[in-house]
Amino acid sequence: MSNATAARTLPPINEALNRKRRKARAFHDDLTSFWFLLPILALFVVLFLVPLAQTLYYSFTDFNGYSMNMHLVGLDNYKKVFSDSSTLQGLGFTILYAVIVMVGVTCLAIPLAVVLNKKFIGCNFVRSLFFFFSVPSLAIMGMVWKYIFSPMKTGVVNSVLSIFGIDPIPWLSNNALAKFCVIFIAIWAQIGWHATLYLAFLQAIPADLYEQATVDGANKWQQFLHITLPQLMPGIVTSTFLLMSGGLKVYDLPYTMTKGGPGYSTYTVTQSIIQQGIGQSQYGIGSALAVLFFVATGVVVFLQMGISNLISRRFQ
Repeated sequence: MSNATAARTLPPINEALNRKRRKARAFHDDLTSFWFLLPILALFVVLFLVPLAQTLYYSFTDFNGYSMNMHLVGLDNYKKVFSDSSTLQGLGFTILYAVIVMVGVTCLAIPLAVVLNKKFIGCNFVRSLFFFFSVPSLAIMGMVWKYIFSPMKTGVVNSVLSIFGIDPIPWLSNNALAKFCVIFIAIWAQIGWHATLYLAFLQAIPADLYEQATVDGANKWQQFLHITLPQLMPGIVTSTFLLMSGGLKVYDLPYTMTKGGPGYSTYTVTQSIIQQGIGQSQYGIGSALAVLFFVATGVVVFLQMGISNLISRRFQ
């Protein structure tokens, strides 16, 4: 073989060898990543997919949680869910709770974060104080505020009102007032944490943007609309997602404050699943409700995320 022929043959061979080496290296990297992800994948399968499959199966049976001698009942459990007035009331309050808490916390946490982002005497102490309210669990909050909002004369709020000659107010024994109290405490307890989240995003905004806007003659409101708010959109998407998903599966705060009452005014879907599935040994009905709730929650959260992403792209 002449030198000219060898020069034409070697480069393609070398290129093919290099291509094989790159493929082998990429396969090795993918295999290494797979071994690192395998424990997480195993936990996901064991703790999520397997229970989800079992719940779906039980939703078509008359399983009572004790005897494995169960029978398939088709869609009867799903029909009972839609014909149960308490479950429908719980669904209504759960949606109301999730939406109002999400809107309320967002509308209050953003201005609070803007104020806390300013430098003033004791600013770190004030930031810590607002964050402290989100440290105790909502269950503990519910137990404390149940005593504060007690409809009896011995309740903290009614005791203070009695000093001014005001009769006791049925805070937790009136349907509308009970809903107001539960939602009010949920907003109050979560503002500090979400304000801290927004504060982290605010502190990441370059100061040059505000200086340039000031030079261009923009006032504070214009700077907030055109600089602060667009820069906060990733934080708003994260915050509203957490609030919506947490609001839809809420259980601890309404249960510890009102046990779902008076009547079913503060009854939640999660409480209905636990009460029917475990308390009344109707695992089939509870599983059917859990499946429907899982699907509904997924749809609502995906819609919320889609709308948030559209708004986020609008501000970019």
